Amino acid sequence: MRKLGLGTGALVGALLTASLMGILYLGRQLFGFPFVPYELFNWLARVLPGNLVTFGIDLMIDTMLFLGISVVDTAKTAERVMAIVQFLAGGALAGAVYFAVMNYRQVKASLFSGLIMGALFSFPMIATSMVITQSTVPPFINLLWLLAIFLAWGAVLSLVYGRLRSIDDSATAVAVTEAATALTPAESSEDELVTPDIAEPASVEKIGRRQFLIRLGAATATVTVVSGGLGVILASAERRRLEQALEGSMAHNTTEGDGRSPFPNANDPVVPVPGTRPEYTPIKDHYKVFLETEPTVIDSTTWVLPITGLVDNPLMLTIDDFRDNYEPRDQYVTLTCISGRVGTGLIGTTLWTGAGAQEVLADAGLKENARFLFISSGDGFFESVDLDLINSDERIMFCYAWDGNILPIDHGHPLRIWIPDRYGMKQPKWITSIEVTDEYRDGYWVERNWDQVAQVKATSVIDTVAVDHIIEDGDQQFVPIGGIAYAGARGISAVEVRVDGGSWEPAELRAPLSETTWAIWRYEWPFATGDHTFEVRCREADGTPQIEEESDARPDGSSGIHSQDTSL
Repeated sequence: MRKLGLGTGALVGALLTASLMGILYLGRQLFGFPFVPYELFNWLARVLPGNLVTFGIDLMIDTMLFLGISVVDTAKTAERVMAIVQFLAGGALAGAVYFAVMNYRQVKASLFSGLIMGALFSFPMIATSMVITQSTVPPFINLLWLLAIFLAWGAVLSLVYGRLRSIDDSATAVAVTEAATALTPAESSEDELVTPDIAEPASVEKIGRRQFLIRLGAATATVTVVSGGLGVILASAERRRLEQALEGSMAHNTTEGDGRSPFPNANDPVVPVPGTRPEYTPIKDHYKVFLETEPTVIDSTTWVLPITGLVDNPLMLTIDDFRDNYEPRDQYVTLTCISGRVGTGLIGTTLWTGAGAQEVLADAGLKENARFLFISSGDGFFESVDLDLINSDERIMFCYAWDGNILPIDHGHPLRIWIPDRYGMKQPKWITSIEVTDEYRDGYWVERNWDQVAQVKATSVIDTVAVDHIIEDGDQQFVPIGGIAYAGARGISAVEVRVDGGSWEPAELRAPLSETTWAIWRYEWPFATGDHTFEVRCREADGTPQIEEESDARPDGSSGIHSQDTSL
């Protein structure tokens, strides 16, 4: 009995697992069952040591930057690809292990052995799914579904092994028969001895196995593409349906038309240099960061937020309560991610609308010993907010709208909190509960060794050296250079540009949309041919210079001088 190689087992396991993923994804879209590849990836990200998770994030970002890939556009896609590859590798390993065990025992495949392998493969997957799933299907039904589909995977694996073994055994039998025939010379029509070609059976075996694996690959590819494709179509349709339903249910509370125009700085004489990022970020371009491989989806029509703990009047607030019972606050806000490098694209500016946190908490009636809010989110995130901070800044809000419309699903619908002068890691989205406590608890990322305060560091960025927009001024030519500067809620008082290590020269500042947004700057540099290095730095409103010393994002945000090399 010839052995089937581990490589063959891994290949078969991977092919069957690809089909399994397609069926799992279709089951998710049709019935709301868990999609195990994502949930396994999400679970690992939660339980692995914070340093290891951060190392993985840094490695992913550094790789994207090295390859010139946009972190903003592709980071989540990269995570999903990693989740799928991880699950596929697990299936390949399971297939290789099954083939190895069957080879070692030298027994024929049986349905029972396949079911055992399927159960072993399913155990960690089902366990993690039961812990982390966002599925609305009852846990027992999820358990039955996952167990059934993984057992089916194991059963098919055993059938494939048996078929490959049958092909090999048949080829071996032919080889033995022809070898025996070779020992008895046969006469040809011309009375010459003929020696059979005993190498042919091996070729027959190879072709038979290859053809079977090709057919298996075609079958599994068909199942994967059809089921996965249908899942994608259903997911897109459901996303559109949910967004339309949310828009319709809250239409009476949203700002119609271009409610944000004109911008507060519309008449400012400083015009952004062509190529500078938009002063107001389109929602579709605003960066998205969340724990899961996909955003958390919460139906706001049934959502209720409990505010409990050290309060005299525990509250259960609906989204309409936030919108109707409190005077709406509007604020132009720049938000940035603590994990971004100097010059990051993980930053954006939009109009936030919400209810003042001070007013909401006043209705709850805080007890004298209340010190912190412990906020939990639908994606498993959590964070503590100091009540002294909330009491000192009336701008802090529970936000339910961006850009004059409902808060997008990808950005925390139905409710998130905004805290000025803090990185995004301190501002939970998809809020599901608020507990008022007298004890501080580390937040999700603080537990993973990121900074407890996470105050935004001042930064300035060169967006463009506009060599295609040279300005003629008599005999002199100027190259406009532009970008952004941001210091949280502390404001920007000055931006300076340096070329080729020369002196720092002042740039013009455009008035920001608000005291909590970035400022656009421009500098017109006297043109000179050659290779040049441009650098930029800024000062906060009180004159504090930005930190020029380079530091990594971990634990409290990156710092350093942003530069750009250009040939003219």
